[in-house]
Amino acid sequence: MKRILVTGKNSFIGNAFRDYMAQFAEYTVDMVSVRDGAWKKIDFFGYDSVFHVAGIVHANAGKTSVGMREIYYSINTELTIALAEKAKMEGVGQFIFMSSAAIYGNGAPIGKKRVITEDTLPSPANFYGNSKLKAEEGLRKLESNLFKVVILRPPMIYGKGCKGNYPVMMKFAKKLPVFPKVENERSMLYVGNLVEFVRLMVANGESGIFWPCNKEYSNTSELVKKIAAAHGKKILLMPGCGWMLRLLRHISGSVDKAFGNFMYEPHLGDYCEEYRKYSLEESIWQTEGDR
Repeated sequence: MKRILVTGKNSFIGNAFRDYMAQFAEYTVDMVSVRDGAWKKIDFFGYDSVFHVAGIVHANAGKTSVGMREIYYSINTELTIALAEKAKMEGVGQFIFMSSAAIYGNGAPIGKKRVITEDTLPSPANFYGNSKLKAEEGLRKLESNLFKVVILRPPMIYGKGCKGNYPVMMKFAKKLPVFPKVENERSMLYVGNLVEFVRLMVANGESGIFWPCNKEYSNTSELVKKIAAAHGKKILLMPGCGWMLRLLRHISGSVDKAFGNFMYEPHLGDYCEEYRKYSLEESIWQTEGDR
């Protein structure tokens, strides 16, 4: 039996992983909060893996105060490294870190493409991305034959109970009769696919950098349409809005976040075992069910 400690009690990803792993008798999952220093008194001895999901999420990180910037580095970087140091010292064999696609910076604006490859160099555009990258650098220094480090660089993660951009699209889908039709492509990751990927990381004793993502790219307009359909609602996609959105992007950065392009190259997210249990269509129905 493998024992896994998840940092980030009551977190969206942490809870999803715990609930998913409950079906497997060969694993036990415990969760711990790292909001205060109590985690320092917990004995990590006996755990095979630490899955570190706790952190400050990407929330307007480019416009934070000096104090908030310090908190980003304190939580996302320094706390991550401190947890890994404790895990290594107390005999844990694997540390799995939820990094982010934000280490690569922003996506391309409307009408342009940005494709991330295995060789793309990190270029964070804000303190959130940079704090994650600095954590990665610190973790790699701790890696050894007896202490394996797994770094996950997922794109936008969504699922029932998630926060961020997905709930905004859900509101549009449920309230608007029409929505702009824009041709764009974005990589996303359904949490149901993520938790299986993490299970495989533990089961196979993996180490290295990985880019888990859905097999299909998402188109923002079609995604909103699929969400509306999951609620029994039809939404009309209106073409010819590109010029208007290009003007609006100079006023609000949220336009590029919604309608820009940011994708991982095909097969970058592949793994030797299949973890994508849900297609994009299925994941939307799973996310929107019983709302």
